[in-house]
Amino acid sequence: MHELSIATSIIKTAENEVQDNGGVKVLEIHLEIGKLSGVELQSLLFIWELSSKGTVLQDSKLTIIEPEGIAKCAECETEFKLERIYDSCPKCQSPFKNIISGKELKIKKLIIN
Repeated sequence: MHELSIATSIIKTAENEVQDNGGVKVLEIHLEIGKLSGVELQSLLFIWELSSKGTVLQDSKLTIIEPEGIAKCAECETEFKLERIYDSCPKCQSPFKNIISGKELKIKKLIIN
């Protein structure tokens, strides 16, 4: 379950930010987790509650933004929505593409008290 390591990494980053900014705890955390990132959101939310207890993130408001998967075909340059990372271009069926969005996995904002 790599969601545990993701949660642990987010918690460590938040703890460092709270310490660096002279805060006590995080009131809100905003995450951006793309639909193609490979993160199982239900698993992350389950482990989040357990792993954030006793940390600066305990009782903080968690907001998750899920960008859609968007790609641009390397052959015909058509921009299209991706449901799965291996989807082909709907116009020319080429499997070659540049992923524009959907693989994000980052902390967008921390509100520290």
